[in-house]
Parts: sequence; C-alpha cells; structure tokens
Amino acid sequence: MTIHSVVALPSVSRRPRAEPAPGSKRDAILRAATDVFAGSGYFNAQVADVARVAGVAAGTVYLYFRSKDDLLVSIFERSMRDAITEGRAMAGGVRDPRERLRRFAALHLGRLGRDRKLAVVFQVELRQSTKFMERFSSTLLREYLGLIRDAIADGQRVGMFRADIKPTVAAKVFFGALDEMATNWILSRRRYSLEADADAVVDLFLNGARAR
Repeated sequence: MTIHSVVALPSVSRRPRAEPAPGSKRDAILRAATDVFAGSGYFNAQVADVARVAGVAAGTVYLYFRSKDDLLVSIFERSMRDAITEGRAMAGGVRDPRERLRRFAALHLGRLGRDRKLAVVFQVELRQSTKFMERFSSTLLREYLGLIRDAIADGQRVGMFRADIKPTVAAKVFFGALDEMATNWILSRRRYSLEADADAVVDLFLNGARAR
C-alpha cells in the first residue's frame, strides 16, 4: 500500500489523513495474504509477512483475522462465494445445459487464469492440509459443485445427457478435469491462456474421445 505525503501551503490548514474503510483494509490484508502464501508457501509464511506486504502493523491483522489459518479460510470463502454468485448469475440466464457447462468452465478457468497467485493458493497451498480439505469439501465446494450437477440433471431431464449416470458423479468428473487443467497451468513453464482450455474440456466431457 503506497502512502503519499501531502505538504500543506502555509495559508491552508493541514487536515488529518482519512483512515481506509474497514472493508478496504480487510481486503488489502487478504490480498497480501494471497501473495505471501503463494510466494512463500502457507506453512513457511508468517502473519508478520502478511502485515508487511499489506502495509499495516501485525496487530492490525489480528483485528480482522484470528490467525494465519483464519486468513487461509477467508481467502477460500471469499473467492468461493464470488464464484458461486457469478455462476448462479450465469446459470439464471442460460437454459441450454450444454452452454451452461461451457460458460461455467470458462468462468472457472478464467477466474484462476486472471490471478496466478490465487490459483497457486487454491491448487497447491489449500491442499496440503487434510483438515482444510475436509472442511472445504463439506461446505462451499459442495455448493459450487451443485451448479454443475444442476446443469447435468437438467440435461438428463430433456434427454440431452445419458440418464444412467449419477449427476453428482458426472459433476465431480467435470470439475476434476477443470481442476487438473488449472494445476497443470500453474506447474507449466509455458505461458498461455488458461481460459482457452475451457472449450476442449467441455467438448471432451460431452462427446468423449470417440471418433466422429
């Protein structure tokens, strides 16, 4: 966070600098935590590192977050809520289940592809703790997968998709493919558009590897 000094003219009274709104300071701390966790690794990072990058005192971090664990949980929860809101808004305006899956894939990969450090936290740092994974899988991640499941179930109802597969299983397979593409993007030395892989994932999911 950059702080600009203001020099007042002799004839003008100096006004105290306004403090950032609580929400913006919390957001700045979460952004700093994302950067630090991605760069140093969650287990190596310290709350003091996050405070330094955010440009606040270490004690200020604890005004908003109970611990380093709470920072990681908050990054996940905020990002997932944003993704769920975006996914629901998209789904509400698209009736075709196939197109819904296509747009969902583009939203998912596009979100991670625009923020590499957030992608590292999601694809790597969050997965090094069974405790975190169990907690996340039973809450917001389940709701997120539900958006995919609904599209598949809708497709089954209109005869577009096979009726002999469980929508929940199919949703996990679809998400797993997107998840692997994101992980590969992080680990690859090449620089390319992650979102550009969305159509290939959806096409393979809908049509399989069978020759046409």
